[in-house]
Formats: sequence, structure tokens, C-alpha cells
Amino acid sequence: MSTALQAQGRLHLLKQVHGTTVVQAPFEGLPEADAAVAEAPGLLIGIETADCLPVLVVDPECRRVAAAHAGWRGTAAGVVGAAVEALVARGSRPSDLLAALGPGIGPCCYEVGDELREAFGEGGAAFFRPGPRRRPHLDVRAANLAQLERAGVRPERIHHVYECTSCRPGLYYSYRRDGAGAGRMISFVGFARG
Repeated sequence: MSTALQAQGRLHLLKQVHGTTVVQAPFEGLPEADAAVAEAPGLLIGIETADCLPVLVVDPECRRVAAAHAGWRGTAAGVVGAAVEALVARGSRPSDLLAALGPGIGPCCYEVGDELREAFGEGGAAFFRPGPRRRPHLDVRAANLAQLERAGVRPERIHHVYECTSCRPGLYYSYRRDGAGAGRMISFVGFARG
């Protein structure tokens, strides 16, 4: 993949650990983090997913980008909010940001245990729906959308690929559906060189 992108820039990937650490590109190797920011052309940031939600954020005015890997742990901890905060700390205004939420496991398929409700705190009940087997189903997309809006990103500037990775075996990888041997998709963002 990085060979195909060489003319555009260098792809930076992370060792994703389901946390809220944000690193700044360029960096060497795979830093343990679940979000990254870049401020120069040619620095592309990639997020690997197989049910978790990739969230890409662009500041077209200041030409900065951020990418976040939002599984349930990172979402509960606020990784997307941390990525937006990192852009704002560098001079971006939340109202200028564009965001894209890629494909991820939907609440149709994401059955979880009751213990996850605690991780999402007092306001987290809105992100859970009753499932057919009387177990809760988590809507990771709704939780990350709420984080973006709380951080000041305007709703009309947030775009979605609404498809559920678990429901579309011919199109997407899914850890929940396929197990540990599932492949990974890479979503990336950045401004091309030159």
C-alpha cells in the first residue's frame, strides 16, 4: 500500500492499543497510539480497522489532518475528542473542521455485555439499544458523532459511510464475524506533496 502512495507522501501507521494517545507525524516505526495528527503535505496518517470505526478529520483552512481509531474502549475514553483537541491546540478552529466516519460494526451486529454501560458513563445510555437476545447492542458511530459535536465540529460537516462491516462480508473485514484471522482495512488522510 505505501508503495502505491509514494508519489503522494509517506503513510504513517500506528500500533493501535485502544487508548487516547495522540502522536504527531512524522514518526518512525509504529508508536503505541490510537490517533495522530499531521501538519505538512506528504504526511499521510492511516488507521487499520476490522469493525472499529476509522475517524478522519481535516482542517482545509490550516491544512492539518487527524485520524483516530475508535473501538469501544477508545470511544469510551474519548479518542476522537482527543484528536480534535490536538488539532485545536495547533491552531485549528472546530468550526472549520470536516470529519468522515468510515465503515464500522453497526448496532445491528455489535452485541456487548452489560459491563460496557459503565465505561460510557452517565450520558452513555443513548448509545445502547436492546438486542434480540436481551443483551445490549452498542452504537459506536453515534458515540463518536456525539464526541465530534461536543468538540465543536458542525453536524453538516460530518460525513459517514454508514455500512456495517459485519453485515457486508464481500466488502469489509470484520473481527466480530471472522475472528482473529480477519484482515484489516486502512483508511488514511493527508494532503498530497507538491
